[in-house]
Amino acid sequence: MALDETQNSSSVRLRPGARIGVVASTYHGELIDAMVRAARKELEAAGLAPKDLIVLSAPGAFELPLVARELARREDIDAVIAFGLVLKGETEHDRHISRAVAHACMDIGFQTGTPALFGVLTCNTVEQARARALSVEEGGIQNKGREVARACLEVLRGLDLARNLPTSGTRFSRMGDAESVTVFDTTKDQDDLS
Repeated sequence: MALDETQNSSSVRLRPGARIGVVASTYHGELIDAMVRAARKELEAAGLAPKDLIVLSAPGAFELPLVARELARREDIDAVIAFGLVLKGETEHDRHISRAVAHACMDIGFQTGTPALFGVLTCNTVEQARARALSVEEGGIQNKGREVARACLEVLRGLDLARNLPTSGTRFSRMGDAESVTVFDTTKDQDDLS
């Protein structure tokens, strides 16, 4: 997901009472902390109460999913964000860890119905990680903490719309507006629709 840099903050507002959990790796903590700060700023701008952002730590990226799963299982948590950093080394360990964590986050969402967002940087160098993790004000370029927080807002909005969708006759656009649509009989042959 790429940020729309023309917007200072997301146009999406969180519903009142929403709670979000963050699991942050302590490995390269200064960069992970920058992503957590950026996410916090974005989420609070969308209406999240400061007390409703629960931040827990894990020693490294590989351990993020275990803590994230426990947060996602809680009925009072609406989404979980996992922040970490995996650097390329002399072996392929980085690929194995990154894939495992990405798949685990996806599985957590499928198993619990609570989104678990993958905010793990996978970089070749610390310099690349700094460019991605830090805000522009801190010397970065991409501000991935803010980007993942915006993705979190979007997925929560999408889930709210999907869970509250009328049974037929209405479609919700990306912006959340209801539009009338024609409901097609899917049992008919596609040629009959023209």
